[in-house]
Order: sequence, then C-alpha cells, then structure tokens
Amino acid sequence: MSQKIAIIGSGPSGLTAGIYTSRANLDTTIFLGIQPGGQLTTTTEIENFPGFVNGIQGPELMENMQKQAERFGAKTKFETVRDFKYGVSGSKPIFTLTHDSGETTYDAVIIASGASARYLNLPGEEKYIGRGYHSCATCDGFFYKNKEIIVIGAGDSAMEEANFLTKFASKVYIVHRSENFRASKIMIERAKTNPKIEWLLNKSIVSLNGETKIGSVDLKDSLTKEVTNFPIDGVFVAIGHIPNTDFVKGKLSMNEAGYLLPKNRTMSEIEGIFIAGDVEDTIYRQAITAAGDGCRAAMDCEKWLESIE
Repeated sequence: MSQKIAIIGSGPSGLTAGIYTSRANLDTTIFLGIQPGGQLTTTTEIENFPGFVNGIQGPELMENMQKQAERFGAKTKFETVRDFKYGVSGSKPIFTLTHDSGETTYDAVIIASGASARYLNLPGEEKYIGRGYHSCATCDGFFYKNKEIIVIGAGDSAMEEANFLTKFASKVYIVHRSENFRASKIMIERAKTNPKIEWLLNKSIVSLNGETKIGSVDLKDSLTKEVTNFPIDGVFVAIGHIPNTDFVKGKLSMNEAGYLLPKNRTMSEIEGIFIAGDVEDTIYRQAITAAGDGCRAAMDCEKWLESIE
C-alpha cells in the first residue's frame, strides 16, 4: 500500500514537492488553500524563472506546475488545513489533518503554506495587485524602466528595495508616515546618498487611483492632515510578510515573526513533518528558491519514509 503524503500549500514549493513525491509513487494530496498558486498568482509577468526565454505569466506558471503534479498522480484539494494532530500507529508516526471537508490521516506532511505580503489595507487595493501595486522589487522592478515609483516602508527591506529599484526607475520616492525609521544607519545612509531617491516623510497613502492600473495616489500629511494627489507609475510595499503558520502555532518551532524553523535539513522537530519555501525563508523569497526547497523537502521525505519501513 502506497504511503500517503499531504502537502500543505500550492505555491512553487508545494507544487514542486508534489511533482517529486508523486513521481516517487507516493500517494500525494496537495491542499491548495484559499489562494491556489500562492503569491505568484498576483504577479503579471515572470522573467527570472529559468526555461522561459520570453517570460511567463505568474498564474500560467502556477497552473502548469499544478497540472504537472496532477499528471504524475497527485490529487489536489481546494481546501485549507485548519489543524493537525500527531500520533503513532504501531511503531510509525501518523498525522491527522483537519481540513475543510473533514479529517484525513497521512504518513508524512510537507508544510509549504508560504507567506502573505503585508499590504496597506486600503479600500479596493486588491484590483491593483500586480497592476502597479507590488510587494517584490526583485520580481517586478524590471517593468519600471525610466518610470517613477513609490516605496512604502521604514525598515532595512524598504531601503534595500528602494536602492534596488533605482537600477530601473528614473525616480524612487520613499514614503513614510513619520521621520523615524527602523532601518539600520548604514541602510538609511545608502538610500540618502542615492541621487535617484527622494524622501516623502510624514506622509501616508490613503488612496490608490487609476482605471486598470495605478496612475496616482493620494498622500495625507500626518502633521497638517492635508491630502494631495501624487501622480506615480507604481507602488512597492515593503512592510513585511505574514507567514501562513497559524494552524501549527504551539506545535512546531517558529521565530518571533511566525516563520517555521527546520531542525534537520528540511525536517521539523517532529519526524515526518517537513518544511519548504516562504513559510521558513525570510531572505530570498523567490519562485526558483521555493521550488528548490520543495524538491529538497520531497526528497528528504521520501528517504525518511524508506528509513522507517
């Protein structure tokens, strides 16, 4: 009887893991969650994923990955995992997942539930995501050659993204609601000495404007309360990510921000539970690195299952 594997998440890490486990003749079920395809479904064109000379649309890439996993026998469920329990069947671990349609037991679990970008929570902002409204400079900065853009944030990541975006944009505005920054002094200094960066302090975005994509924003001055319209080609939000780990809080090790912490390569402290992708990656957050993580977790999972037979 084939061993049953559950993969939680449908981004590049989860779907790549599904390709590998199903090709290894493991009975694989992928829980797609509420956003099948993960963050890449909000990205228009991807030009840095190997093999696509002229780029590929984010949703198309993720659809292809899912079809590839299904081709090798992986089952997919448009369901979210809410909880899991760990037990023992005979001498082997067993994992019971609680999901939208009930409970199912598995012999191993790969958690690839990813992380969600923090946005500004503005009315109607969803329609602009990927259309002038972004959370990844490395992913989308290329499309803003000789254009003017805004970066929102006060930490090192915001300073880093602003500097990176000056490779393409003609002007980068750093917008922050106060004059106090969390970023390190060296990162602030790099931004201040960059001739393409301007600072819009004591200001916050209160509205995104445009028909099919962002054409301007409304900025509110935190001191005078005055609201002004500011024409802009794009907005990059660099205020962090939220790891999708609520369902394992208190059960697996994680850092203060909620990112999972693997203990032995890709395995968690509970043998049989593996971790892959943005749910633990706080540095790279790229489709290709997430796919690589999914491959590693799947291979580690397969070898671990062989070791306990």
